[in-house]
Amino acid sequence: MNDLIGEKIKSLRKERKLTLKQIADQTNLSISFISQVERSKSSITLESLKKISEALGVNPSYFFSESDKKAAPAVMRNVISKTNTLDNPFFYRDLAGNIENPLFNPILVLLNPGGNREDSYSHSGQEFLYVLEGTLTILIDKEEHDLKPFDCIFLDSTTPHNWINKTDSIVKFLCISSIPV
Repeated sequence: MNDLIGEKIKSLRKERKLTLKQIADQTNLSISFISQVERSKSSITLESLKKISEALGVNPSYFFSESDKKAAPAVMRNVISKTNTLDNPFFYRDLAGNIENPLFNPILVLLNPGGNREDSYSHSGQEFLYVLEGTLTILIDKEEHDLKPFDCIFLDSTTPHNWINKTDSIVKFLCISSIPV
């Protein structure tokens, strides 16, 4: 999965005529790290991916899509693959289907035990989180909130926040975020 992410980052960066240095300056990530991700020599965290996606003007789910978006809506079935959930601390699946240029982005996230986005992170837009299974700990500006199944929270994404799984079970939740303009 990381091979495809790196290829998409490089392709999009070149399409937008941006240098590694320009992306590094916008994200506070090193040039060498971004280069290693593009060449599939290093894995990427969700936090770093969000920074890069914001610098490139796309939603992070862009890097997880399996095909180009089309205008026609489509039913998505069996959106979770067991193999994807084991490879990374999180599994991230775009649920927008084939909608081109959506106004918001629905994402299914599975967070493995002990998984998190590393440090708290802020970005433009808003997020709505809805817990389906497990207990998700949300850290918002250093204040913790435990969300259990069927709990939800709406937050301004410019406030530093983090998702954490402090349990021994996978946490499954929906994240609906606004698309940066």
